[in-house]
Amino acid sequence: QVHLMESGGGLVQEGGGLSLSCQASQADFDGYHMAWFRQTPGKEREVVSCINWISTITYYPDSVKGRFTISRDNERQTAYLQMNNLKPEDTAIYTCARGGICGSRGYEIKGTVWGQGLQVTVSS
Repeated sequence: QVHLMESGGGLVQEGGGLSLSCQASQADFDGYHMAWFRQTPGKEREVVSCINWISTITYYPDSVKGRFTISRDNERQTAYLQMNNLKPEDTAIYTCARGGICGSRGYEIKGTVWGQGLQVTVSS
């Protein structure tokens, strides 16, 4: 069973920043594309970033472009999401995902495995 260990959520004031981490075992990380999604009640889950195995492809929707940065450390089997200049509308549950396909135009959910999710709350 794949296990994605997420950390780093919490409460932050508008304009602040948070860093999320997603760690997996080597067997569950090597070679896979990684992504971060978010979801709020009543809304569909949306991808906020993804990255391919060798970090040559990343994707960000317009809503977070220029504020969020995804990265990965394959030696540590960890993916990161650095979120800066946070806004109240960024408040959501953020979930790490593994196994889909990250392209320059988005993320294809194919065989994706999901983490449990982290609450991120941005106060105004």
